[in-house]
Amino acid sequence: MTTTADLLQTIVAATRTAVAVRERLRPLSELERSLRQRAARGDAFTSMLRDSAAPRIIAECKRRSPSRGILRADYDPAAHAFAYEHYGAAAISVLTEPTFFDGAPEHLAAVRRCVTIPVLRKDFIVTAYQVHESAALGADAILLIVGALSDADLRELLTAAASLRLAALVEVHTREELQRALAAGARIVGVNSRNLRTLSVEPGVFEDLAPAIPREAIAVAESGIRTGDDLRRFGALGFSAFLVGERLIAAPDPGLALERLRAS
Repeated sequence: MTTTADLLQTIVAATRTAVAVRERLRPLSELERSLRQRAARGDAFTSMLRDSAAPRIIAECKRRSPSRGILRADYDPAAHAFAYEHYGAAAISVLTEPTFFDGAPEHLAAVRRCVTIPVLRKDFIVTAYQVHESAALGADAILLIVGALSDADLRELLTAAASLRLAALVEVHTREELQRALAAGARIVGVNSRNLRTLSVEPGVFEDLAPAIPREAIAVAESGIRTGDDLRRFGALGFSAFLVGERLIAAPDPGLALERLRAS
């Protein structure tokens, strides 16, 4: 049986292979030409997480997860994102990883065309090509998972993102990863309560890491958020925004589920 710790390595390896194929089909020079048509709005993503009306929720579009399988058979990321915006999302997160989450880069492009709020590309970003690709697809922010990157790679990708005006949500799960993120210059720190080794949700990680996140950084709570009480409890710890995925996308009406969560 493949261990969950191996799963992250497997996803990263599959990502590198898929990216190499995409880069041959659409070279970096072509991406750079397309970037002249649009500038990413990383500053808008940052502002929405810090200054928009609370509770600030990054509502996620994803069809499948490794832990629960298919979350939504009638998955339509553009329609879900449109509903999320209507019901008060601060930003939209779009899963684009194909093998384990049934995502696709085209999903993000479709979402970008139908919403005005900032869009986060949630994927296993491990190469500079993916950073440029994210901006070309219409992302305003990217996810960088500290557990999947070396310190040198993390710094390189943060620099590449900044050069393209992309914000970076830097995801951590442990104190050691948090220190690495801060040392690399992360300004938006996502604490993921889902343990990447076991896939279990461990809400205690929010209480453990929150005191170590500097006040000048924007803290985002990820995973395991299901109720208004969760929003209030984690907000009291210092989290400014909340990334919510399965709780919304698996509901009969994801947009209405977001409205009820924000009002609860």
